Amino acid sequence: MARQLRIEYEGAIYHVMSRGDRREAIFLDDEDRRLFLKTLQETCVKAGWFLHAYVLMGNHFHLVVETPQPTLVSGMKWFLGTYTQRFNARHRLRGHLFAGRYKSLLVDGSDNYYLRVVCDYVHLNPLRAGILEEGNPLESYPWSSYPEYLKPPSIRWGVLQVERLLGEHGIPRDDAGGRSEFRSRMEERRQGEGNVEETLWGNIRKGWKFGAADFMERLGALRRSFSEDDTGYLPRETKERMEEKARRVIRESLQSEEMGMEAFLTLRKGDPRKVHLARKLRQQTTMSMAWIAKELNAGVPQTLWKALWVEEQKGVNTRD
Repeated sequence: MARQLRIEYEGAIYHVMSRGDRREAIFLDDEDRRLFLKTLQETCVKAGWFLHAYVLMGNHFHLVVETPQPTLVSGMKWFLGTYTQRFNARHRLRGHLFAGRYKSLLVDGSDNYYLRVVCDYVHLNPLRAGILEEGNPLESYPWSSYPEYLKPPSIRWGVLQVERLLGEHGIPRDDAGGRSEFRSRMEERRQGEGNVEETLWGNIRKGWKFGAADFMERLGALRRSFSEDDTGYLPRETKERMEEKARRVIRESLQSEEMGMEAFLTLRKGDPRKVHLARKLRQQTTMSMAWIAKELNAGVPQTLWKALWVEEQKGVNTRD
């Protein structure tokens, strides 16, 4: 059976979920969770995502992200690969961490209803999983964006975008009164049984889109202007934009080293300067390791991956 293609376009909103391989844990302790959030923050910056909600569970996670530029596929590839690499380096493991493909539910952003329902679904996940002890408030679960929504902006996690969800709850201002109103509304949803929104949660779990009756028709109109490849439907100019950024990073890095591209390419494939620049490209762009290895004349992708892994191991040993 053919894999369902990802549909990407400017301003798309997704509910993303991924589980551990064989449903095993993807976090072994709180340090792993902090490492995951650090990697997520880096991904939001490099891929230009707006993060609306997240929750970390034992063997899976949920995200709600908006992509001003169509970077879901490239961003998720970097995110999952980088966290896996860091997790394995920290625990001295090898191999896959996540199971198969991540799930991405396309959310209709044209109405103020669908994003709110999806974010509430994510924030209520610890309750549905039975993690919260009876009587504890929803914000007592620390590995979710919900308690961040209740904090003042000065101490809130920087990449979280709260204004849109608050607005879709009918809360016009991110102030003490607005945050208190948001908490009250979420506690009402927590106590509610069999409400209309809960009847839609099955669509969130199993579907590939979540929106109004004409959402499919609007997606079809968008799709006709897209080009198809083996990962999904992408606006034609998207890859060119990221390549331009990557080549700019290379130029600026070589200028700081006072080295020309021709001299750089003649360095041996495993030269530390090539490994360092490869890491910078992985941190600041969503280009694949195959592209980076070819562009830097740094050998095959597997060799460059190994060099980055060895460098990461050195960092772990230094911290230890």
